[in-house]
Amino acid sequence: MTNQTYSTDNTWDQKRNYTLFGNRQRARGIIITALLVVSGCAVPHSGSLELTAPFSNGVQNMSNSANQSASNMDRELAAVAAGDNLVWTDILTLDLEGSGWSDTLTPYDRFCGRAKPKLREAVWNLSLRSAGMAVRFVTDATNISARWTLRFEDLAMPHMPATGMSGLDLYARVDGKWLWAGSTKPKEFPTNEAELAWDLAPGEREYMLYLPLYNGVTSVEIGVPAGAKLKKAAARAIGKQTPVVIYGTSIVHGASSSRPGTAYPAILGRWLDKSVINLGFSGNAKLEVEVAELLGELDPQVYVIDALPNNSPNNVADRIDPFLDTLRAARPLAPIVLIEQLTYGDAVLFPKRFAKLQSKNVHLKASFDRRIAAGDKNLYYIEGDLLGDDREATVDPSHPTTLGMMRLAEGIAPTLQKILNLVELSEANLKKPTLQKILNLVELSEADLKKTDAAKDS
Repeated sequence: MTNQTYSTDNTWDQKRNYTLFGNRQRARGIIITALLVVSGCAVPHSGSLELTAPFSNGVQNMSNSANQSASNMDRELAAVAAGDNLVWTDILTLDLEGSGWSDTLTPYDRFCGRAKPKLREAVWNLSLRSAGMAVRFVTDATNISARWTLRFEDLAMPHMPATGMSGLDLYARVDGKWLWAGSTKPKEFPTNEAELAWDLAPGEREYMLYLPLYNGVTSVEIGVPAGAKLKKAAARAIGKQTPVVIYGTSIVHGASSSRPGTAYPAILGRWLDKSVINLGFSGNAKLEVEVAELLGELDPQVYVIDALPNNSPNNVADRIDPFLDTLRAARPLAPIVLIEQLTYGDAVLFPKRFAKLQSKNVHLKASFDRRIAAGDKNLYYIEGDLLGDDREATVDPSHPTTLGMMRLAEGIAPTLQKILNLVELSEANLKKPTLQKILNLVELSEADLKKTDAAKDS
């Protein structure tokens, strides 16, 4: 992706004729030109059209009919503007999740400012995208809107829609489960305003709003009708507050998810009821020691390393041990999950490519086996054939669709749940000595009382 610098000028408005949304006037001109050709009329080279009254009226009637059809379009297919009389809340007044550092240059950066001179420029620039960040809040509003300002001009990619790359995604917690409630369809740079959900069932409930995956933001606001309540969500339950950290490639970053909430780290977060720090860097998860040092500054319940697609077999052989050694030095007991190279959808048709992918896994498994033999009891391994046997889960050979993201989450979740259960059990065991001390003191006190009573009786 081309990195764009943030700008507040309006030049982008004049360039929108080559965006995914096109230019309405240009489209209308093409339609009129086609009608002229069909009717046998000459088409002026200047581009200006002089129509006779009957023909002009006919085109106008067609245009009015098209506008009427557009106005009757299913509301869910249109980008619906936010309503009037809304009260706006900046999400920074709520609790933003998905950021591992407090000393970032802006609130929506994924690395601390100190990391900039340590990292390659490409990694740093990608860290300015807000992948994985989300905010939880509680409201009784029946309509919820959003207003957000994007950091980069590119709204979409050829293999990823604007809804996932630059949009917002809303979930509601209902009976303990997170259910999708609505998303936005960004139309322009830099600022968009849209309704996320409307005609919601009455009642106060918790929501979670995911930020764009491949774009960044400079501000995000939630709008609710005047008179509706909006407040911070309660803190996560004890045992659920420590996050999961996932480091990896464009797939971890979110390509090619249709919405921010359907990237596999986000899915895992909802299923496990955990905050997830998404450290996916498209095309740039190169297993660098500098990144491992930064990961070691965090203290999650588990690390997930899903970086093989961005590395050659030689790179895996040369870098996986220094990367893991650096992380282990900082976090000797932290659970670490290693994920194999995914088996791409077309791998079976291209044996040379498949052999290359498999050779990466050989190097990863060798490192894993050596470490287990050396006594590392907190290392886990997940094999890479997670996308299913039908090869229908990617938009190209490597990037999962929403279906693929769901399958990845299904393949990874059992291992994470096992680890989290063990961590919670260990934490409970750590508390037992304190309880035992209290019981010992109680028993000692009771013994002393019996001795005192015996002395009195004698």
